[in-house]
Amino acid sequence: MIEKLKDEHLDLLYDAILTLDSRKACYDFFEDLCTVPELKAMAQRLYVAQLLRKKEVYREIVAKTGASTATISRVNRTLNYGSNGYIKIFERLEKKKK
Repeated sequence: MIEKLKDEHLDLLYDAILTLDSRKACYDFFEDLCTVPELKAMAQRLYVAQLLRKKEVYREIVAKTGASTATISRVNRTLNYGSNGYIKIFERLEKKKK
């Protein structure tokens, strides 16, 4: 699906993100780029993915995140059949912690 989205505008976005070198720079950039609900939704999906990866059940995830079961299901489907983007990020974060 991402192949259909690829264009110079998305390349510009990803190139901009790749220049961010600190959490402060991320806060500044994403505050300008996104609305608060957009940022909260992205953060929520990432947290849902983290909880799913830890084998938590939907009921617990709903309680912890406030995410709908549809969102949890969508994230779960991506974890199982997506491009492994979540998995790669979690592996990098775990490696960084060590």
